[in-house]
Amino acid sequence: MLGVRLSLVLGAIACLAASTLSGFAQERPRQRSPAPPDAKLSFVGLENNAKVPSKLTVRFAVSGMEVVPAGTVRRNSGHHHLLIDSDLPALNQPIPSDFNHLHFGSGQTETEISLPPGRHSLQLLFADQDHVPHDPPVMSEKIFVEVADAPEEKARSAAAPGARVFFRDLQDGATIPTRAIIRFGVEGIALVPAGTKSENGGHHHLLVDTELPALDREIPSDFNHIHFGRGQTETELSLPPGEHTLQLLFGDHEHVPHDPPIMSPRIKVRVVAGPVDGTRAVIAPPPVEKPAGRTPAPNDAAVYFVYPRNGETIYPNSTIRFGLRNMGVAPAGVVKPNTGHHHLLIDVPTPPLDAAIPADLNHIHLGGGQTERRITLPPGKHTLQLILGDDQHIPHDPPVVSERIEVIVATRIKKPGRRR
Repeated sequence: MLGVRLSLVLGAIACLAASTLSGFAQERPRQRSPAPPDAKLSFVGLENNAKVPSKLTVRFAVSGMEVVPAGTVRRNSGHHHLLIDSDLPALNQPIPSDFNHLHFGSGQTETEISLPPGRHSLQLLFADQDHVPHDPPVMSEKIFVEVADAPEEKARSAAAPGARVFFRDLQDGATIPTRAIIRFGVEGIALVPAGTKSENGGHHHLLVDTELPALDREIPSDFNHIHFGRGQTETELSLPPGEHTLQLLFGDHEHVPHDPPIMSPRIKVRVVAGPVDGTRAVIAPPPVEKPAGRTPAPNDAAVYFVYPRNGETIYPNSTIRFGLRNMGVAPAGVVKPNTGHHHLLIDVPTPPLDAAIPADLNHIHLGGGQTERRITLPPGKHTLQLILGDDQHIPHDPPVVSERIEVIVATRIKKPGRRR
């Protein structure tokens, strides 16, 4: 298998975690960075004792401090760590890095984890540039989640007769390099992004070195089951030398295979290091030099609003929270691949995407790496949009831009218990 699933190793990792912790215990105590006493760290949208699926997106929020990548020395800042089924580590030494202590050193504010059935504990711990917790420590409450014994069975979308998926330029028994472009083809069914319901549509999934999953449930998402939920028709795949299997499986808006399933034959490929004759079609091209002033971003990166959502009614003074997927948060001026910082646009159209984002009351820069901003708006309708900018406040290539949402500001909100 290419990847080691978290769900298969959590139970067996105790020995590794113990040895890692004992190794850190032998280190001398480190000097701890100070933290404001009112700094708070919390989970977003995840409550204690929640019942969750085995595949879970966990989002983090911090207030009173800024999120910066590991190695960045900056006052009142740090990056997230997620502790899974683990007690707090020593607070005067670097946090261990293993399957029970996940580091987000690029400034990420969310992650997707897989948990086996049963009860699990989760806790967030903030740390400085050297992965050492602050003084006082900035950490969330430890919460517990319950994973059901089996994934939920889902209704399957009907597939048109004759629909098929296939590999382009790649045949069974082919020899490919360790880094190759794999291209997908589809006929008789529409290619639509995940989350977009269509009577005869779906998106690709690539199965690597694995058997077909259950066809009446959501396709897993891990190193062996790669999702292309934005409708992508190719990917750059890195495989170690040796024999591997590849198969395509189409999924609907909920990543569930169709009825009947639309899948390619399972093919075998041989991966070798170095040049490969006769496989020019699948060899990954050399990196393209980025245009002047533009920083490249992953094709599947996304920025979105955690709060509010489109059409929601909010208070005149509200905290707007941002989420970022498949990239990390870094302050303005920090050059690090696949990172950027947020810009909040209020009641303005999208600015030019090949120039620095303006800075004014309608274009709010979060250059410190913030993932939320409290704003004041007059009553009425307003539009909000997020754009990620690089170290020079220039949108990436391709740009990482949210949808423009509309909110209604009212002095009273008739939603009991809804407070922001």
